Amino acid sequence: MKISNELRDFQKRIGHAFADPGLLTEAVTHASMSSPTRGDNQRLEFLGDRVLGLAMAQALLEADTEAAEGKLAPRFNALVRKETCADVAREIDVGAVLRLGRSEMLSGGRRKEALLGDAMEAVIAAVYLDAGFDAAQAMIIRLWGKRIGDVDADARDAKTAMQEWAQAKGLQPPRYVEVGREGPDHAPVFTIAAQLTTGASAQATAKSKRQAEQAAAAALLAQMEKTQ
Repeated sequence: MKISNELRDFQKRIGHAFADPGLLTEAVTHASMSSPTRGDNQRLEFLGDRVLGLAMAQALLEADTEAAEGKLAPRFNALVRKETCADVAREIDVGAVLRLGRSEMLSGGRRKEALLGDAMEAVIAAVYLDAGFDAAQAMIIRLWGKRIGDVDADARDAKTAMQEWAQAKGLQPPRYVEVGREGPDHAPVFTIAAQLTTGASAQATAKSKRQAEQAAAAALLAQMEKTQ
């Protein structure tokens, strides 16, 4: 099966030449482009998430042979979450090779975090099916690079940390309220406020609601710890 020059270049960026190029084509085909005769990447995304998880769990165990599960789990979550997958996808320009339907194309699908993260997981699965776990693991370690060694020693989810702090003080968990949204529909920017029942609050702005909520939670927690 022949592939486009764009996909050939993409193979170089990920460091893997496919024996079955059809797997790569499927991995970069969004559901908006699927048809009865052309599959999409949703099934591969499902598999790739699990391959990524196994590869990252092993990498973390090898990187820190003394860390307890309570330390490894948040590091793991930070490395496999959708936002991290999307960041890696941007670095290797997955968006340039995504096959999208017209509606997704017009709405800026090549830049959407969810689409990029899903496609990155699908590419991982495609490499796994094409050449086995060792090849997929090697690609993951190479592409994630310094992220593995630099992941915070305690990479707790900021919202979880904020909720634990509130519970320890006998307070209700904070509420997260959207207080602003700017930009075009295909690239919105959200402002979220994290609010406690005491009246304390902090705001943050990001390109996704989840990122804004996390940043607001981190800001509120820092504010509360400073006043204690």
